[in-house]
Amino acid sequence: MDTELTIRTATEADTATILDFIRKMAEYEKLTHQVDTDEASLRRALFEEHQAEVILGEVAEKPVGMALFFHNFSTFKGHHGLYLEDLFVEQAYRGKGYGKELLLHLVGIARERGCRRMEWIALDWNRPAIEFYQSLGAEAHPEWILFRLDEEKIAALSQK
Repeated sequence: MDTELTIRTATEADTATILDFIRKMAEYEKLTHQVDTDEASLRRALFEEHQAEVILGEVAEKPVGMALFFHNFSTFKGHHGLYLEDLFVEQAYRGKGYGKELLLHLVGIARERGCRRMEWIALDWNRPAIEFYQSLGAEAHPEWILFRLDEEKIAALSQK
């Protein structure tokens, strides 16, 4: 059996696979109650509106992982960066270096596109992810706290 990972850019035909990975990641993170998307919305956002991009990792042409990313902007750098929203590898394929290959592929994309930095977040309880990122030289920035307004709060604040 071929165990080499190949990486390719996702296409519209991969929408169901991407959604499946999103749901599995949410299950792992105990956040399934927050998944509020469907294939049509995802297809529109990714392949019509180009709000984000996805690369897929495959073994023997079977999708086993993905990375979803988009560009952000740093006022301090005065330039765009690459923001990794999701990195996911199927449970049965973890520990084989596939997550690292996906992340390094994104590093290559960031370099090709002239990004001045690359960022992402990890849940504070997810020690395997934190240790993985640190093993690659990524630094945590505990002095920065993530804040978020959800849809309800956006709607409420917009009325003020």
